[in-house]
Amino acid sequence: MALKIGNAPCSWGVEFPDHPSNPPWRRLLDETQQTGYTGTELGPVGYLPEDPARIADDLAERGLELTAGVLYQPLHDKSSWKVALDALHRTCRMLAGLKARHLVVIDAVSPSRSRWAGSPASAPRLEARELAGIHGRLRQVAAIAGDEYGLLPSLHAHAGGCIEFEDELEAALDAVDERLLGVCLDTGHSLYAGFDPVDCLRRHAKRIRYIHLKDLDQSTLDRCVKERIGFYEACNRGIFCRLGDGAVDFKALREAIEEVGYRDWMTVEQDRGPSSLSSAADDAAANLAYLRSVGMAR
Repeated sequence: MALKIGNAPCSWGVEFPDHPSNPPWRRLLDETQQTGYTGTELGPVGYLPEDPARIADDLAERGLELTAGVLYQPLHDKSSWKVALDALHRTCRMLAGLKARHLVVIDAVSPSRSRWAGSPASAPRLEARELAGIHGRLRQVAAIAGDEYGLLPSLHAHAGGCIEFEDELEAALDAVDERLLGVCLDTGHSLYAGFDPVDCLRRHAKRIRYIHLKDLDQSTLDRCVKERIGFYEACNRGIFCRLGDGAVDFKALREAIEEVGYRDWMTVEQDRGPSSLSSAADDAAANLAYLRSVGMAR
């Protein structure tokens, strides 16, 4: 089994469009291509110039395909809904203009939840009215992305957000029609939240639309949970390590992917903070080499 493998700007530390530590976007595309990848994600809207025709030329010059974009907004917060809608339309316009298919939907890290990331028994949970609100906003996001832009939206459970743990993911999926909203499986965030990504893949096989390949250092996770370290600082501390160096069982994942017949893009993500000491390009090259060694990449 060898599927198409992309990488994402977050592997270069690009989490927000204007952060001073961000690399120049053309350098990021160069390094994505030079390290062997054939696809890239959009990154936070506004990081790449919002001109699909311009970006299409830059991607074509490097033999890259745009695989997906991410809506990373505090969907748990109804007061931020107008901002989220604006980001949604901007992201969808870029994706549709570049003939990408996937929109990954993430409830952004919440200040009230970040330090409880990885602690399902202790983290504060949304009340019933708040749950109804976030589920309703998910339905609206999925309908806009699918009906207006022809995209395939998928929900990504994310550490430090209000849809992180397995029961929160399941509740959201139960609340939104499967024809509207699929699942983006993130192998690292699953383990961060305490559930098995391979089991999740098998259980939601018909709903998995997109996969993020990420590994997680268990000892760093244990320390961060014990010390109540927030998500972004955990990234600074290297909680997401090179593929094959952490707790994710990629051989079992490969077998499950073959079993369920998944055939779409898989995107490497090694989220890092500005304080990361390792080279993003070196890590990207090593991650692809590892995927080749276990038969998941050409």
